[in-house]
Amino acid sequence: MHHANHFYGHAAIMARYCGYKVDPPRIRGFLQHGWNIIDGFAPGMPYVPGVPRFLWSSGPVRRGLPNGHRNGYAIGAPWLYLLDQKPDPGGPRRGTIWYPFHGWEQQEVLGDHSALIAEIRETEPEDVTVCLYWAEYENPAVRRLYERVGFRVICHGYRGHWWNRTDPDFLYRQLAELRRHRRVASNRLSSAIFYGIAAGCEPAVYGDPMVLTDEHPVFGGVARIRRLWPELHGHQIDLATARQIADHELGAAFLAHPAEIRELFHWRPHPPTTTWADRPPLEMACPTST
Repeated sequence: MHHANHFYGHAAIMARYCGYKVDPPRIRGFLQHGWNIIDGFAPGMPYVPGVPRFLWSSGPVRRGLPNGHRNGYAIGAPWLYLLDQKPDPGGPRRGTIWYPFHGWEQQEVLGDHSALIAEIRETEPEDVTVCLYWAEYENPAVRRLYERVGFRVICHGYRGHWWNRTDPDFLYRQLAELRRHRRVASNRLSSAIFYGIAAGCEPAVYGDPMVLTDEHPVFGGVARIRRLWPELHGHQIDLATARQIADHELGAAFLAHPAEIRELFHWRPHPPTTTWADRPPLEMACPTST
């Protein structure tokens, strides 16, 4: 199983959907782990010839064809399979959960957090929860900028990298937080925005988009994203339009039955029947500051 299939607990979510109790079997293929505007994966990612690529929607499948990737299957985002497993219990929502654009283990983000904070305070009418990526959360200089103005600052956990610090409950934790909030916002269109829309939040994308060091030119920068999805940028976004776009980008039309996933992934056709009612309570992989 490629290590990226584990990111954010995706392999575990798919395994639970298919009836496996704990450890996911090996996926014969590459599972898209985040939304992007190219073919669903990082530029230059090495592939094993002939091994399938499991993508969220038809867009990445189509955009991969010019690069010779003719073995792509649209199956929907793991996030949608999580929503299938965890129906919304309802309940009151309040405030905004805000996701500042972040880097990762090999690329940092450069930008003006103070200016972003000022715009958030001016824009958001209710309480704000800021969710930082683990690298920014563990940087006191960044985290305290948000804490000083009274924002609740959290971290959903570690996404994992090369099988280290992989957190299978990352997205369960994110879903619980999104369902607490009325709005979801970020300074870049990202997976978190689409997840929030699917989870019932009102979206917003505004503020300094910041710069990812050594960003690959194939992405076309922020200008390309704004040009392709102008409807999803602004302090207030039409919710019906946002839901329609989110369904398309997350691949809602391509969700597969557990038996189909097991066949595509080369998993056992009849796993033991299990229940998740006795799962232990989720624990935060990163501490929460309130």
